[in-house]
Amino acid sequence: MIRITDQYFWNFVFLVFFLCLVVMGVIILETESRFLETPLKPLDYILMTLATWRLIRLFVYDTITRFFREQFWDLKKVGRGFELVKPATGPRRTLADLLGCISCIGIWMGSTVVFFYLLTPYAFIPVVILAISAVAQFLQNLGTLVGHTSEYLDKKSKSLD
Repeated sequence: MIRITDQYFWNFVFLVFFLCLVVMGVIILETESRFLETPLKPLDYILMTLATWRLIRLFVYDTITRFFREQFWDLKKVGRGFELVKPATGPRRTLADLLGCISCIGIWMGSTVVFFYLLTPYAFIPVVILAISAVAQFLQNLGTLVGHTSEYLDKKSKSLD
């Protein structure tokens, strides 16, 4: 059974807002873009992809942006302490859902990176910094995975002896 709530209204409002931003972005890029005369190179796509990935991780997972994510949550008293809970409905619920969903925020961040990358040459440096940060984070995660796998296999081999 489908349960229709007022939350669908807020999701629809944010969808329409996003579509309006995309249309306005396309209009701005048609008149101001630096790349419409020359095609993008594969390196441009790689840089934008890595920068988008880093921004997604930054806004969804990183501690440094927790303060921003928590602005859209409610504080609920539980026993002697407090707990953050998502609001039941409303625009803050939609934003809390958006900032907790990798796929959802990915569309917003990807659109933002592409827009600014195509709009101005000044966006190149921040995009490169984000892309380098993404590669470094990937290598760090890979190193951690190798380390944990090595420890797990070491413990497993010792338990078999």
